[in-house]
Amino acid sequence: MRVLLVEDDELLGDAVKTYVHRQGHAVDWALTRDEAEASLDAAAYDLVLLDLRLPDGSGLDILKGLRAKRDEVPVIIMTAHDQVSDRIAGLNAGADDYLVKPVDLGELQARIHAVSRRYGSHKLPELTVNGVAVYSSERRIVGVDGAEIQLSSREWAVLDRLIVRKRAIVSKAQIEEALYAFGTEVESNTVEVYVSRLRRKLGRDAIETVRGVGYRISSDAN
Repeated sequence: MRVLLVEDDELLGDAVKTYVHRQGHAVDWALTRDEAEASLDAAAYDLVLLDLRLPDGSGLDILKGLRAKRDEVPVIIMTAHDQVSDRIAGLNAGADDYLVKPVDLGELQARIHAVSRRYGSHKLPELTVNGVAVYSSERRIVGVDGAEIQLSSREWAVLDRLIVRKRAIVSKAQIEEALYAFGTEVESNTVEVYVSRLRRKLGRDAIETVRGVGYRISSDAN
């Protein structure tokens, strides 16, 4: 998944970003309301981790803005506001979950998985292709022999983008956008390299090439 972390506490933000990245997700980190809104305008996210108290405004206004635009991206609030009234306000504004600081990272991971499973449009669906079972929300792939297949974070980023639009063609530019989230330069042949790696691990025909247009998951996938 591509995750937007909105957190002005640099110590906590660094810990959360590192932890979520290690789970195989790409993470963009915004420290202010302005940075968060600019990121949301520039890219498509699968999840937002949102602090409420920001130096230039309220995270609640970010959430209200998303829902006003009918953007249903899942949002998990992380805040030191622990009053019941604060939780009610956050949930009523459209939050999908609410964590009170200090945040336990193991609990955060469980909440991320729960939100991924719960909401259809942003859920990373289970996929079976060539007898290989892909459990995206769990970051787990089981091969035909029952052995687990390991993917790098960038390989997951490419596969996630294809799975979310399983029946549609995903352009090279859209896949590059997912890779840009890792903050490294994307060469002209980077997408081809990662698609080739995925084919070696999932099966040669797991990903179809639509010449001149892009890529898609095999039409035989379930």
